[in-house]
Amino acid sequence: MPEIRIDPLTGLRAIVATDRAARPGAELTVAPAPAVDRAQDPFAEGHEDRTPPELYALRPAGGEPDGPGWTVRVVPNRYAALTAETPDPQPDPHPELFMALPARGAHEVIVNSPEPVVSLADLSAEQVQVAVDVWRERMRAQEGAAYVHVCVNERVEAGATQPHTHAQLFALSFVPALVARERERFGAHAVRTMGANLLEDLVQEEVRRRDRVVAIDDEAVLTCPYASRHEYALMLMPRRRRERFEDDGPTAAALLHDALSRLRRRFGASPPLSLWIRTAPRDADRFCWRIDIVPRLTSQAGLELGTGIDVNTVAPELAAAELRDA
Repeated sequence: MPEIRIDPLTGLRAIVATDRAARPGAELTVAPAPAVDRAQDPFAEGHEDRTPPELYALRPAGGEPDGPGWTVRVVPNRYAALTAETPDPQPDPHPELFMALPARGAHEVIVNSPEPVVSLADLSAEQVQVAVDVWRERMRAQEGAAYVHVCVNERVEAGATQPHTHAQLFALSFVPALVARERERFGAHAVRTMGANLLEDLVQEEVRRRDRVVAIDDEAVLTCPYASRHEYALMLMPRRRRERFEDDGPTAAALLHDALSRLRRRFGASPPLSLWIRTAPRDADRFCWRIDIVPRLTSQAGLELGTGIDVNTVAPELAAAELRDA
């Protein structure tokens, strides 16, 4: 029977309604992504002149900036949503109704590999580790921001305008409402349990129960979350609590690569997806980082857009079982 489940980290509700998977047109299928056209690819090695000047790059053999020989390269987003030079907007005579603030911050593109591939799953586990290390390095470079959000969108269906695998970094001057809500829930859990960490407790209980665990290694645990809002959504959590992803310690890059590879095997091709790193906001003292992975297999309709309540037609326990077998 359908259930309403409440996410322990966000408090958001999701309807798990597996019978809806049988309705006409509801099959979840994934077609292979078109190959990257290297001639049109601004992120390909040798096309460095097609991007803004680089901010950072790994060049194991040396070499000049804005030339070939890199393994991961970082440039400003040419169409930035946030910039350091954004002017103050004109004040409105009714600020209680119409409030605008300057969109100040930073917006970077992190090209995950010189190889013109669509998905992180197409790279070696070693190259994913190199890319994730650069994500962390660029997060550290924005330590003055109120919040730093790193995300990856794969394929046009997930919002990627360039097919070549890349991450984006947003350095925000404020803490987003959803992140602030999670911070409050971490704090409330600590008060209620005399100092326990919410995500650490969640990891321990998921491992004890096992039915939503997909994989475990020395660094992290991969699960299908209890209140998944999306079919085959995954959450990667460190085995040992750490507030911030950018701090020294394991990055769980190997398990991230494994997770994306399992999704590809399950569907026969890498699905469109978005993933992001949830890290502690500045000055938060009770938190724990994680990585959320959301395959973009369905579209939001009136219920989801009008209420913020998502309907998941694949129970997380079933999704976990299928991905364990993949």
